[in-house]
Amino acid sequence: MRVVNIHEAKTHLSRLVEQAAEGEAFVIAKAGKPMVRVVPLESGTARAAPRRFGFLRGQLKVPADFDRMGEGEIEKLFSGDE
Repeated sequence: MRVVNIHEAKTHLSRLVEQAAEGEAFVIAKAGKPMVRVVPLESGTARAAPRRFGFLRGQLKVPADFDRMGEGEIEKLFSGDE
């Protein structure tokens, strides 16, 4: 595997990233000591996982009045009674 010193990596980062994206992995070394390996991402791994709606269906119980919970306390906060 190709080893690139950190100065060269800073100078030619764009080119090196392009090469890595095309499958040419390399190592960046500092003072001759390997520090990191740059490898291409597998197809699709850079994307966030899609949201799965309904994945908690049947696992939670939501009270019928969930939209009114804390209503009195909230009214007090806005009216200045508290």
